[in-house]
Amino acid sequence: MKTRVVENMGKYTGQILEEIYSQDVIEKRVDELAKQISTEYAGKVPILIGVLNGSVFFLADLAKRLEIDCEIDFIKVSSYHSGTQSSGTVRLLKDISCIITDRDVIIVEDIIDSGLTARFLKHRILENQPSSVAFTTLLFKRECLKLDFEAEYVGFEVADRFLVGYGLDLDQKFRNLPSIWAFPVNMNL
Repeated sequence: MKTRVVENMGKYTGQILEEIYSQDVIEKRVDELAKQISTEYAGKVPILIGVLNGSVFFLADLAKRLEIDCEIDFIKVSSYHSGTQSSGTVRLLKDISCIITDRDVIIVEDIIDSGLTARFLKHRILENQPSSVAFTTLLFKRECLKLDFEAEYVGFEVADRFLVGYGLDLDQKFRNLPSIWAFPVNMNL
C-alpha cells in the first residue's frame, strides 16, 4: 500500500493518505467505461457535460478513449464551499453553453456521494428537454446516496471516506495527483 504525508495544509498537515486506486487501475477502468458508452451510443453524437472542476481529468481521459463522435461542454456547481462537508445546497456557478434539446446528454462527474449535486444537475438538464440524460461517474458512494435514480456508468463504488486526486480536491489542492488517495477512516475532517 502506497502512502503519502500531507504537508503545508494547516489542520490537515501530517495526515497520512492511502492510495486506493493507482493510475494504471484508473486507466483500465476508464477504458472499460469508454467501450461501454461507445457501444451503447453507436451511431449517436452525445454531448458530454463535465461538472467543473473535479471531472476535468476523468472527462478528458474518457473522451479520448471513446470510439464515437461526441461534443463537450461544462457546467459548474458548488455544494462544498470550503473544507470537507457539503453545505446542503447547490449553487449554479456556470451553465452549459450548448443547445441540448433533443440531444443525448451524458453528465460526467468525478464523484457522486450524497446525490445532492446529481439531483440538481438532472433537474437542470431535463428543463432543456434532451432526448436522454445519463450519468457517468468515476466514483460512487452508494452508502451515502439519497438518489431516486442510478448512475448508468460507474467506475468504482467506494466507501464513505474523503478522497483526493485525479480531479478530486481538498480546498483546491491534490487535484493533480494521477491516482486516488483516501484520508484515514477515523479522521474527523
